[in-house]
Amino acid sequence: MEPRVTAAGLNVRHFTHTDLPEIRQTLIDVHADALADEMDDPFNQRFPWFVDHWGGRPGFACVIAYDGDKAVGFAYGAPGSPGHEWWREHLDPAPEKHRTFSYSELAVIPAWRKQGVSERLTRALMEDRDEDLVVLLVDTEHPRVQALYESWGFRKVGKDQPFPDSPVFAVMLAELPLS
Repeated sequence: MEPRVTAAGLNVRHFTHTDLPEIRQTLIDVHADALADEMDDPFNQRFPWFVDHWGGRPGFACVIAYDGDKAVGFAYGAPGSPGHEWWREHLDPAPEKHRTFSYSELAVIPAWRKQGVSERLTRALMEDRDEDLVVLLVDTEHPRVQALYESWGFRKVGKDQPFPDSPVFAVMLAELPLS
């Protein structure tokens, strides 16, 4: 199925943690579609736990792109906990700025990839943030995804494997607002 509109024509809606009951299944379904070839991986199968973990935070922010009434992608995250900025261990010296938004997840269904949807979702999620910095993790097995984030102003500052069954991730950091 070919998309009906361009990324610019998508309806991007904003949500908070109070909306989680309404959007939870949408996030799970889009994630399953976006990672259909990788859903046999136990780490990817735990995605509903991550949705609940991040979505349960009071500062949770989510954007979902719709083509008509069909969700085609999403991005979400939440402010980091002050004093628990785990990414600082990768920098010496660490930036003086400290308020950090943790960009947890981005997923776009295959029919909508390479059309600017990821950037549109990322910029919509980051607009009007009052944090100084944004941090995210990118699977090191996906260098093109890392390069995409770099084109938006992120830089790799280290590597991390936060769970025993997770991939090794590139730790990426950017100043807000994004350039």
